[in-house]
Amino acid sequence: MQVMVELSLYPLVDEFIPPIKAFIERLNSYETLTVTTCSTSTQVHGSYSEVMAILGAEMQRTHEDVGQAVFVAKFLNYDAMSSRQANHD
Repeated sequence: MQVMVELSLYPLVDEFIPPIKAFIERLNSYETLTVTTCSTSTQVHGSYSEVMAILGAEMQRTHEDVGQAVFVAKFLNYDAMSSRQANHD
């Protein structure tokens, strides 16, 4: 099963840009993920189990490095979304 996650990260520190960039760079280091960065969020696509394991590890690392940070996420069943689009084409 494939999943797409749209994530926004809000580090609760004065210098908030470096932790966001570091998080996105770490996500981009995983060859099994497709990562698309937009102005206010990052989309991560891949195998459900892999995406969840990677996000768990990287979110934990962010909290350990930064302290307080808020993650906002939307999880979409990518298989169902792709199937629905194919039926409308």
